[in-house]
Amino acid sequence: MNLHPLHTHRPLSLIERRVLGVLVEKQKTTDTYPLTLNSLTVGCNQKSNRHPVLDLSEEQVVQALESLQRDGLVIPVSGGRVDKWKHRLYDAWGVSSEELAILAELLLRGPQTEGELRIHTSRMEPIADLDTLRSHLSAMDQRGLVVYLTEPGRRGMVVTHGFHDADELQQIRTRQGLEAVAVTAAGAAPAPADASTLTDLKNEVNQLRAEVAQLQAQIQQILEKLDARQG
Repeated sequence: MNLHPLHTHRPLSLIERRVLGVLVEKQKTTDTYPLTLNSLTVGCNQKSNRHPVLDLSEEQVVQALESLQRDGLVIPVSGGRVDKWKHRLYDAWGVSSEELAILAELLLRGPQTEGELRIHTSRMEPIADLDTLRSHLSAMDQRGLVVYLTEPGRRGMVVTHGFHDADELQQIRTRQGLEAVAVTAAGAAPAPADASTLTDLKNEVNQLRAEVAQLQAQIQQILEKLDARQG
């Protein structure tokens, strides 16, 4: 029987998830960590690398921090003119650096395909290939850190974090099932393409994805510098 403590950990609210995701993200991508309340709020409301985009007040962020602190997931750091905050997730969740980066992206963006997740995670920690990602996800699934929304191991599988409450997770599963039906129905109409056409299309898609990932990384660097100045 798996007795990992995460199985008894309460679900996290959307704001709590956003706060934790931002703390991990800024730790891994900036030199301004730990974060002031202002910097953390700006990061929570950031428009890039976020879904959904939020408009939180500092009061809402403080409430989330207080709740997370009671669970031992964050701690304040005193010193200087203002207090700052940092996460304690390595100890609290018993995760590796790569696993925490994967969780941060899921907390910041919600459910993703394995391809999307690998690209997004690479801005924090490089994931060598899909097999490496799948190995991490399998281990995290055993500890309740992630939840598969589609069959594990299949191309394009979809995964989310393990901190949804039961009702929210059921809604996500239902939505994922409807999207899968829609994709299947849409793909049934056109005539089948020959193998060479499919290969060309796949190559184009892979090239576009690589270009988009590069642009996202460049935009993220610019936005993080702006966020750091604002904080």
